[in-house]
Amino acid sequence: MKKWLIGIWVLLWTAVAAAQPAPEIRIGCYIPMTGAAAAMGQVVWQGIEIAQRLRPQVLGQPVRLVLVDTKSDRIDAANAVSRLIERDKVVAIIGEVISGNTLAGTPIAERFGIPNITPTATNPLVTQNRKYAFRVCFEDSWQGRAAARFAREHLQAQKAALLIDQSQDYCVGLANYFKEEFLRRGGQIVATAFIQGGDQDFSAQISAIKPSAPDLIYAPNYYAEDALLARQMQELGLKIPILTGDGAQVSDLVKLGGEAVEGMYFTAHFHRETVNTPLAQEFIKAYEAQTKREVDAFAALGADGYFLLLHALEQARGTGGADLRQALAATRDFPGVSGTITMGPDNNPNKEVMILQVKGGRFVLVTKMSP
Repeated sequence: MKKWLIGIWVLLWTAVAAAQPAPEIRIGCYIPMTGAAAAMGQVVWQGIEIAQRLRPQVLGQPVRLVLVDTKSDRIDAANAVSRLIERDKVVAIIGEVISGNTLAGTPIAERFGIPNITPTATNPLVTQNRKYAFRVCFEDSWQGRAAARFAREHLQAQKAALLIDQSQDYCVGLANYFKEEFLRRGGQIVATAFIQGGDQDFSAQISAIKPSAPDLIYAPNYYAEDALLARQMQELGLKIPILTGDGAQVSDLVKLGGEAVEGMYFTAHFHRETVNTPLAQEFIKAYEAQTKREVDAFAALGADGYFLLLHALEQARGTGGADLRQALAATRDFPGVSGTITMGPDNNPNKEVMILQVKGGRFVLVTKMSP
């Protein structure tokens, strides 16, 4: 009788244990879902969500995404990271989308030893001298140099003007890298003008630039400011190419700028025509079926942040911060959505820069710049 009761108890305990949900692995996401950067943040989040649906488990456990809206604000970004780590007990974090907000969050993750992967923040300071900060995009020193190289070699520009949003570290840094390389390649910077994020009227800056007769304007700002710039340049009769950065590759650029943004060039992380990995093909099929629109860089990089993190968890065989950090730093030839990812110095991947142009309201691949 005693053995029979023990057998029944073991069977009941096994049934109860089997009925319990598997412990989940929590991944935090601090993303601007509202505010000035919402158009970018919402697309990044869609990319992460769809990636999670394609790969919902790792290490035999379900993955739960915990999203906090940063409201496109630095203080909210810092608070979001603290909350995700201390309250939600996440094992790693994906975010933020823009460099200034990511710079507010990464020191907190560093202090707690929690890996933080940004999909799209390109400022070199985001990862510089940090062990736990990573990115899946290229960084601005390379992006700015690639833009200058394209301007000199492909557009044959001798004289360039700069129009810079001085309220954004991203814009100021990118302009400086462009200027340094453009001058090194024998070009001239004939005018520099500044704007403030959220400004609506750039007529004074355009009027100040026009007499210097530049061959192009380099305006490494976000999509809203670039769209307004293109409209107002058209109104004031300044007909020269605009070259900008990766912050312009958002569908809202065309919605806001209309036909005025036709011909605009920009450096970018991704174009559909360059896709060559099975994971990319699987993700693009799922993304376009759900959203009914083409994949852009922000969706692709959001997905890569998630997929790379799962790969590192598998390599680390656990969720410990130090082991996960080591696995991320050791990434070699990971076949992501936006291309092959190999981590280099300062946890930055060594990646090509795509040069795109707006044609017929779409983003068309012009060429690729290799490091």
